[in-house]
Amino acid sequence: MSIHILVLGRDRAILGVVERLINSHEGWKATVVGTGEEAFAALGEQEYRILFVSAGITAEEEAGLREKTREQYPHIVVTRHFGGGSGLLENEILSILNHNNYGK
Repeated sequence: MSIHILVLGRDRAILGVVERLINSHEGWKATVVGTGEEAFAALGEQEYRILFVSAGITAEEEAGLREKTREQYPHIVVTRHFGGGSGLLENEILSILNHNNYGK
């Protein structure tokens, strides 16, 4: 079973790295979108466990996204990720999965 992770952001360089790192991990699948509308369209099509909010998304956009996600998809963990080494991203994901009993 794959763990699907949605990534919302506007910095193409960061998004490319995040997508590559997630997809390189066995059992994880990233979907990258650039707007809140695209994010909610994706949430309606696939079962996601994590929604990473990345660079280029304003605090106001993030707050609205968190509220709407909490109301419609309470099982999804919404967290901020700006980039960093592959170990940082992997540890963030593993921590979320382990904390929420999603398994590995």
